[in-house]
Amino acid sequence: FTNAFTTAAISAPSRAGIITGMYQTSIGCMHMRTTSYRRSVDNPVEFTAVPPHYVKAFTEYLRVAGYYCTNNSKTDYQFSKDPVPESIWDDCSRTAHYKNRPDKNQPFFAVFNYTGTHESQNWDISNVETDPAKIAVPPYYPDTEVVRRNLAKMYDNTVKLDSIVGSFLDELEREGLAENTIVFFWGDHGDGLPRAKRWLYDSGLNIPLIVRCPGQLKAGTVSDDMISAIDFGPTVLSLAGVKIPVHMEGRAFLGDQKANAREYVFAARDRVDESYDMIRSVRNKDYLYIRNFYPNEPYHIWVPYLNRMPIMQEVMRLDAENKLNASQKQWMSDQRPAEELYDVKADPFQLNNLAGDPKYKNVLEDMRFQQDKWSIETGDLGHMNEPEMIEQMWPGGIQPMADKPYFIVNAKEDRGSKNHQTGGEYSAPMTLAFHCPTHGASIVYTTQTGDKPHWKLYSGPLRLPQGEHTVRVKAVRYGYKSSDVVTGLFKIK
Repeated sequence: FTNAFTTAAISAPSRAGIITGMYQTSIGCMHMRTTSYRRSVDNPVEFTAVPPHYVKAFTEYLRVAGYYCTNNSKTDYQFSKDPVPESIWDDCSRTAHYKNRPDKNQPFFAVFNYTGTHESQNWDISNVETDPAKIAVPPYYPDTEVVRRNLAKMYDNTVKLDSIVGSFLDELEREGLAENTIVFFWGDHGDGLPRAKRWLYDSGLNIPLIVRCPGQLKAGTVSDDMISAIDFGPTVLSLAGVKIPVHMEGRAFLGDQKANAREYVFAARDRVDESYDMIRSVRNKDYLYIRNFYPNEPYHIWVPYLNRMPIMQEVMRLDAENKLNASQKQWMSDQRPAEELYDVKADPFQLNNLAGDPKYKNVLEDMRFQQDKWSIETGDLGHMNEPEMIEQMWPGGIQPMADKPYFIVNAKEDRGSKNHQTGGEYSAPMTLAFHCPTHGASIVYTTQTGDKPHWKLYSGPLRLPQGEHTVRVKAVRYGYKSSDVVTGLFKIK
């Protein structure tokens, strides 16, 4: 799929959208990032975003349908610090693997995240294996030894990734699963280099997307359909035969619930670490439109993490020495145009801004209209001041907490007339349900002992057989603290 794009050019906002099938701007997850990074004293407090109550990770729907779901191991979802809510994955850890499922006949959905291509792995360019002299340098970079070595390091890391992907495919073959397992290969944003990661050009948003779907997709097929990364979740549900929730903004591009192909894809850039920003983009097969809401700000805002990259250091040095050419200077300019428009076929690096060209007036007006329409229809929260949004999510700066769930008994002794937070003695047949007063909470439970049990996602009453059963249960709500664990001992006679 050659026209696959993320909704953000950086990991956490993009991943929030992917796991929920929603634009990060619709669910308050657009700022990079909400948790766990060093802020200056003027920035808001760290927080976990609180999405609307109906928003769930698409894996919750898979788990209800009987899938064993694992993630190894990066999350970065913005609505939680690690560990993520136990409702999302059966196992989310560095050892998570589909081979660990207790029933080998159980269908599975497994994610493996490789971080060896992360931008931080490009900082050290002292040793590179790819020949820097053979690198094709994009025209927005100066052609220097530092730049070539930095690009070579990126290619080195990509070669390692390719080998790891091959090992996963080989493993499926050994396990006898290759012919009935669908494989997605994708990235959460474009290149991890300056003027790519964090920027809304194709270099930052266009991602690899390869799907291996035995019996449904012919090997070697190439599609230029427009695909957004928020389509991944709905597509997985479609392929698994699970109904796609109507609130999801993503749409399936494969399976029985395949939707009509997109004409446009949308993306956003908001606060980046210490520095506020707001940029929106619209892309179709022919044009890229970018709207800069802060046209008086420089392209290169202050992001210390970004500035550690050797390419960035080199560009900043040459900019200070006034040695950049026009293409290289463009993204280091002191001001930005309010609008940018690029012919992506004639200008694949997006260097020639056509927004002021009268010949493209109709195109500009259409793309401008599409951006406005998208912003209204999706409820773009980037228009709200972040401190105001935090106050709505965390009133008084205090993280809300999910209410403790109750046990609801259906037995001869009690037909659901009471809520319990302890167990009791009941006659068979008996079913046990759980209830949480918190709007939008999911409930997880376990009958295992120990500090690290397997938490199952609750989806309906449990039928307890005769004997003694210790049941632990808790409620999780995205952005909230999880409830305290409630334990009940049930004796069924």
